[in-house]
Amino acid sequence: MMKSSVLGYPRIGAEREWKKALEAFWAGKLDESEFHRQLQEIRLNHLRKQQEKGIDFIAVNDFSYYDHILDTSTMFGLIPKRFRYEGGKVPLSVYYGIARGTKDAAASEMTKWFNTNYHYIVPELGETSPVLTENRPLMAYREAKEKLGIEGRPVIVGPLTFLKLSKGYRISETDDWLGRLLPLYVQILQELASEGVQWVQIDEPILVTKLNADDLQRLKTIYETFAVSVPNLNIMLQTYFESVEHYNDIVALPVKGIGLDFVHGYSGNLSSIKALGFPADKVLGAGVIDGRGIWKAPLREKLALVEKLAEIVTTERLIVQTSCSLLHVPVSVKHETKLVSELKDALAFADEKLDELVLLAKAISQGAASITGELEECDRAIQALKLSGERNRSDIQHAVASISAQHPERSRPFSERHIAQQKKWQLPIFPTTTIGSFPQSPEVRKARQQWRKGEWNNEQYANFIREQIDIWIKLQEEIGLDVLVHGEFERTDMVEFFGEKLAGFVFTQNGWVQSYGSRCVKPPIIFGDVAFKGPMTVEETKYAQTQTKRPVKGMLTGPITIMNWSFVREDITREQIAYQLAYALRQEVEALEQAGIGMIQVDEPAVREGLPLKADDQAKYLAWAVRAFRIATCTVQDTTQIHTHMCYCEFHDMIHSIEAMDADVISIETSRSHGELIHSFELNTYKLGIGLGVYDIHSPRIPSVEEMTSMIERALRVLDPKLFWINPDCGLKTRGFEETIASLRNMVEATQIARSKHAQEPIANNR
Repeated sequence: MMKSSVLGYPRIGAEREWKKALEAFWAGKLDESEFHRQLQEIRLNHLRKQQEKGIDFIAVNDFSYYDHILDTSTMFGLIPKRFRYEGGKVPLSVYYGIARGTKDAAASEMTKWFNTNYHYIVPELGETSPVLTENRPLMAYREAKEKLGIEGRPVIVGPLTFLKLSKGYRISETDDWLGRLLPLYVQILQELASEGVQWVQIDEPILVTKLNADDLQRLKTIYETFAVSVPNLNIMLQTYFESVEHYNDIVALPVKGIGLDFVHGYSGNLSSIKALGFPADKVLGAGVIDGRGIWKAPLREKLALVEKLAEIVTTERLIVQTSCSLLHVPVSVKHETKLVSELKDALAFADEKLDELVLLAKAISQGAASITGELEECDRAIQALKLSGERNRSDIQHAVASISAQHPERSRPFSERHIAQQKKWQLPIFPTTTIGSFPQSPEVRKARQQWRKGEWNNEQYANFIREQIDIWIKLQEEIGLDVLVHGEFERTDMVEFFGEKLAGFVFTQNGWVQSYGSRCVKPPIIFGDVAFKGPMTVEETKYAQTQTKRPVKGMLTGPITIMNWSFVREDITREQIAYQLAYALRQEVEALEQAGIGMIQVDEPAVREGLPLKADDQAKYLAWAVRAFRIATCTVQDTTQIHTHMCYCEFHDMIHSIEAMDADVISIETSRSHGELIHSFELNTYKLGIGLGVYDIHSPRIPSVEEMTSMIERALRVLDPKLFWINPDCGLKTRGFEETIASLRNMVEATQIARSKHAQEPIANNR
């Protein structure tokens, strides 16, 4: 009988029960014992669901109280000294302090999990020696077996991946750190083996990236050590998100199984197996069901793929599974009661993907005839969406083809635009601004709900939004900011807002996924051709500008970010989708400019996360991503200042692409990385306007003037003061009123100190 496996299940729950429990605990509304009880109930429900669906290998220890990488760090006692951890089991106060910051200690850095929209907490090595604080995989295994009778497969982040994603140590210390961590991994595995665990899933997604000879030797050392230390434990070495590099080296490792992605890594992994075969002593975990996408799997194609693999590997040594954890998709389509059947029937969220796995396993074991009805139903759903009028708009397709064939560029280079813009705006040295949004109070959220439910008419809601704009325009002036924003009070989400106003999008009722911590997002679905229907942001921005003599920025989300933060159609390329979005946004940029808005911010925080994991594919992606941004922004006048924003990514290897976007000003997060990005500018000259975020808005702590002054001074050692802006590192929507005001006042005071120090300094031409 063919076996099925799931690499991980969404934590948040169908009704976001997990998120609600976390936030209630943080707010002091749940005591710790009740908090633990509620999370256990959620966790067991997830396991029970997979058990009832008929999944054979169910992952345990995939559940987290915040983030699985943070779980691994704290399991090994790798706690930064600033959190004053004294040993033993890590208390929740320390655990959440690392993730969110405390009054006295800054949070650890947060960055993207490979090329997804999930964020992990970056482990900080170097300050402490690792020690096993608790065997989390063992606890998860025991719970599943004792409570539900499930023989779970514990999941552990592999040593090489953990080290490669960590910070705080020199490359020369890698082997030393591996030597410290390896005995702890061995202890975990030995305790699991003693408990009677049959299979352990060790996640090594780093294996789909380029590794050097030293890393390959480390990989060999790790798994040979495991083979000697726990010879009777079956290890499934799991990879995902792409095809593996160094296939021969990986399949030669002494493990019982290898998990490969046959969705995003389809071509590379299939080619390797066809050309090089697969070891006769190993099980292949075939990731054939997409763990990141939301579309129904073409079951006939998937069945043909599994049959092809079975010819090479044999059915007995083959497991059908998800391509990665289902962490990246919503929980269930059954909660979507408002979608048209044409679309709903073509969707598959986490629970539906469980059904697809079980069907494939059944078809291989009993023959395709055993699922004839399901195959025909799948064919009908996919074909109906393919023929949809929304996917076949010739007017949009022709217009976008014409524009994308042109070379998008501003009429004059930045050096000339900057002079014209400075003459127009007369900004002081180190202009201050924010990224766009201000706190969305309970009153704001309530007003939006009343309007959406029809309890308020459009005029009532518009008047309320204007009142909020009035309040915050006045506050920004009082604080002393130079360039203002309207606050985005009418927006639920920076992607959803625009998707609701563009053709080609649809929205779910409960399609939530975890972005970081308790922050859940409901990505739009781009299912048809994207088209501009009319101005989206002009009314509020124009009104805000009438309330002040200082410049107000128009605020838009860029084409690549809208695409990367949406679930997108699969029948055309992502490049084509990006150009459709860029064409629509260009029309909005032009509408803002015609309304008298002379500064327009087109945010692209998600450019990095769409970067392919394979180096050979990255240059092409960056080229069309830059092209899409320029299509959206290139038609404005020289004096119209284009801003953009990026956050929580590593940019050192794409500085030149960022510069090629030709934005007049870019703001980039540096606060959580403690200024490490500045090192990129020590190595690369950047000649456009830039603002490095001087404080972390994802933490409730209020940064001191001294802290921000230090960040400013370090940046000014490598950046031209004439082009330097000062701002927070991201939007302020999730922050409270008082902390926002206090933090911005400190930011302006730090700016004034910097102005006093640098205003009269001669400016070196080689900065």
